[in-house]
Amino acid sequence: MSHEMHHFSMGMWVFFLAYATSVVGSFVGLSCARQALIAPTGRGHRRWMAMAALSVGGVAVWLMHFIGMMGFDVPGTAVRYALGPTVFSVALSVAATWFGLWLVSSRAAWVNRVPSLVRLFVGGLGMGLAVSLMHYSGMWAIRIQGSLEHDTAFVVASVAIGVVAATVALWLAQAADRWTLRVPAALLMGCAVVALHYTGMAGVRVQVDPTVPLPAGQTVTALLFPSFVLGIVVLTVPIAALLLAPSRRDLALEQEFARWTTDDGTDSSRTVPARS
Repeated sequence: MSHEMHHFSMGMWVFFLAYATSVVGSFVGLSCARQALIAPTGRGHRRWMAMAALSVGGVAVWLMHFIGMMGFDVPGTAVRYALGPTVFSVALSVAATWFGLWLVSSRAAWVNRVPSLVRLFVGGLGMGLAVSLMHYSGMWAIRIQGSLEHDTAFVVASVAIGVVAATVALWLAQAADRWTLRVPAALLMGCAVVALHYTGMAGVRVQVDPTVPLPAGQTVTALLFPSFVLGIVVLTVPIAALLLAPSRRDLALEQEFARWTTDDGTDSSRTVPARS
């Protein structure tokens, strides 16, 4: 029988903060993904892709996970986190998000030969599996006086949610071309990420053994404070870039103006008679 544990030991405000963090990260990430699709240069495309991956993978997914873990408590034992698996989990989350976004928006000729629907499903599968692995890597980092296991049924359910959520997120990254669409899309993505997290947490089973030495590692607050500050910085950069970035309409007008001035200059040169 599993030992008693609490998922909301600090109150429901942790849940709402985790959800809000995921929504904000998702909205910024979707906005960056749209800018990547319309970026006129390859360098700009890659820059927007990196900011989208950091916003979604680093903030909407990973930071949400550790904010949610603030409420995790096991009476009778301290809860600590190993640094190595924690760092691995954030790197995996960002890399998986970047891979999924790259697959559906790549400008490489060999990638574009693959049907877009196939790329969407492959990207969603790979990203969803990796994000689910991120969650369980974060759980692997937990150290308690005893053992921690996961119910297989809840693991399968959380992975399924992760794959579906990732696939929908990649589709929304292409389809949500206006902020009025990105707001409900971000709300939906936040729900999916939170559902993955708490479905996985519902399957946690712990056994406390007082004879085991006190666990080494960091407290969740010691990890979360610098992570939260870093998350704010990560979001500040793309938000500033988005405010300064031209819209699709602006780019079209610039291209039209450049074409008009070029054509006008060419026509003028043809009408001016040559001097003898």
